Amino acid sequence: MNQRRAALTLIELLVVIAIIAILIGLLLPAVQKVRGAAARTACSNNIRQIGLGLHQYHDAHNALPAGTVGDKGPQPYTNWGLQLLPYLEQDALWRVAQSAFQISRDPFKNPPHTPFSTVVAVYNCPSDDRTRSPQTSRGYLVALGSYLGVEGTNFVKRDGVLHLDSQHRFADVTDGLSQTAVIGERPPSYDMWFGWWYAGHGQAGSSGDAVLGVREVNISGELTCPIGPYRFTDGRVSHPCDMFHFWSLYSGGANFLFADGSVRFLRYSADPILPALATRAGGESVAVPD
Repeated sequence: MNQRRAALTLIELLVVIAIIAILIGLLLPAVQKVRGAAARTACSNNIRQIGLGLHQYHDAHNALPAGTVGDKGPQPYTNWGLQLLPYLEQDALWRVAQSAFQISRDPFKNPPHTPFSTVVAVYNCPSDDRTRSPQTSRGYLVALGSYLGVEGTNFVKRDGVLHLDSQHRFADVTDGLSQTAVIGERPPSYDMWFGWWYAGHGQAGSSGDAVLGVREVNISGELTCPIGPYRFTDGRVSHPCDMFHFWSLYSGGANFLFADGSVRFLRYSADPILPALATRAGGESVAVPD
């Protein structure tokens, strides 16, 4: 006698599919949240390594590196990212850069300036795929960076720690090392014209590539964007105006390195006190949010 095999009815099959769809809908946000937390932690670790490099540089030179170097400097248009290479286990790349400057003072000429298009992982946030390989921007093949020095209020005042031709000592930071931001997050600009780690013109020879003010203004020629000042708030990679303020690719805020070497995640709600945290000797007294 033939026995009939049990099978799902159409209604039962639809119920199973619906349950699976609900479970996937619940799982995906959790996975994205975990990935976001991992990226945020990785970015924080990178900034912490940069902080250690800054302290080692200060110990060796009795001053911090210039935020950016002007066109009259021995290595024009470079910045703190180049100077920290020997202190971030990048000695070989440092030697290549020094040899390149003996051949040409133009850091955008590659070759000999091959570091211009060399990705340095510690300068990149894993959340931004664009920083993982060299990108083409207006005819240049360039390596990008996710972290900028805090030049203070803006590129005119230069009242922070890392700005054009700066050479500040920790003793100059009279507001307190634990209350003075040195490095912050900002993804490269939408067209990747701003955010070059090795060298860049920036605005007025400084701002936007390797350093940025917390109330920066726009003189870049980006006519679609207001003059500013810009504030610490959320941003988008596709928005041209978000290059003028600190922000990150994960939600809620961004990581900042302080002069004492600590790394803190500041929420966008901390914007009102950010100018006080950005100056080295403003005389302000504020509580840094946990």
